[in-house]
Amino acid sequence: MTTTREYDCIVIGAGVQGSFTAYQLTKNNKKTLLLEQFALPHTRGSSHGQTRIIRKAYKQDFYTHMMEESYELWAQLERETGIQLYRQTGLLLMGPKNSQNYQDLKNSLQRNKVPMVLLTRDNFSQHIPNMKLIEGHEALVDITAGVLYADRALRSVQGQFQKLGGVIRDKEMVTNISPGPVVTVSTNAGVYRAKSVVITAGPWANKLLTNTGLQLPLQVVKINVCYWKEKVPGLYSMQQRFPCFILTEGEESSEDIYGLPSNEYPGLVKICYHMGSETDPDQRDKQTDKSDIDILQHCIRHCLPGLIPEPAVVESCMYTLTPDRHFVLDCHPTYSNIVIGAGFSGHGFKFGPVIGKLLSELTVGQVPTYDLSPFRITRFNTKTKSAL
Repeated sequence: MTTTREYDCIVIGAGVQGSFTAYQLTKNNKKTLLLEQFALPHTRGSSHGQTRIIRKAYKQDFYTHMMEESYELWAQLERETGIQLYRQTGLLLMGPKNSQNYQDLKNSLQRNKVPMVLLTRDNFSQHIPNMKLIEGHEALVDITAGVLYADRALRSVQGQFQKLGGVIRDKEMVTNISPGPVVTVSTNAGVYRAKSVVITAGPWANKLLTNTGLQLPLQVVKINVCYWKEKVPGLYSMQQRFPCFILTEGEESSEDIYGLPSNEYPGLVKICYHMGSETDPDQRDKQTDKSDIDILQHCIRHCLPGLIPEPAVVESCMYTLTPDRHFVLDCHPTYSNIVIGAGFSGHGFKFGPVIGKLLSELTVGQVPTYDLSPFRITRFNTKTKSAL
């Protein structure tokens, strides 16, 4: 006979958002269970890999303000663990002079007084050797930006959560959620009850929300995470002070192309297209579209002459996109003790600490630190039905 175990809070999904939420809840003295369907660590979702870009360069002020606190919270986790999680490299932003996207980013950095350097065609190669600025493009550097060591960060926050008394149970797939004043969560290995549940299940969010009568307009896409070989080892490394970069759009690309200095694999530079093709998260590897690689090869031939324009390594990641690419941070419209963090749209990792704080605040009934109106479910025309 299965024993039902009681908790104050259950967090479903142990990626970066769920792990930081669980950590914050235990800091609030809540007895918290963190459930993960796969064996940890794993590469099946959206939080794996060694690096992510951290930046304040956003068109929307609310993201820039949230990132100011997120930097502080990342630094706090570094102090708690004694582990380096962030390396300042700067972020090179490039885009057509007449691009609204690029100009909005530039204006936001200036408006929010983020330390930055404007580059000209004359001084570009002085500041950024081994890279070419496309004719008709402008460039700037967000000085405070850099690299987050993602897998290290995830291990660190999960370790801190456990030190505070939190419980992680991996290899437990949730099979049912029964809403009510006390929520019952069933898995393939047990049954748990809690006053509150947080769903941070990434690409599997809608699969779980079916149990609660809610479906969100989420699209899951598979991203090809590409690594390109340096012709001369170390040419684009952190040691050579090569920055992270984002090309906002180009001749062939309507989405961002982003890159990080060689670090994860010696002599290989991570450069990816910020979009992929729709996929079923349980059949991810059946999606074999490589049209993004053609776009990346064109960019590398024209902008990064020190790289071989053929990917040396291609890995996989998934984005869960909302129609407006903004997150979902809200309580369930019918069951206020079910909190949802979803739709991080390929740019949520760097916000992990502040999102964990916000989801924790929603869970315990505190007034959120930030205005969450950009992240409310009500912005979608979503209908709910009672869960049976």
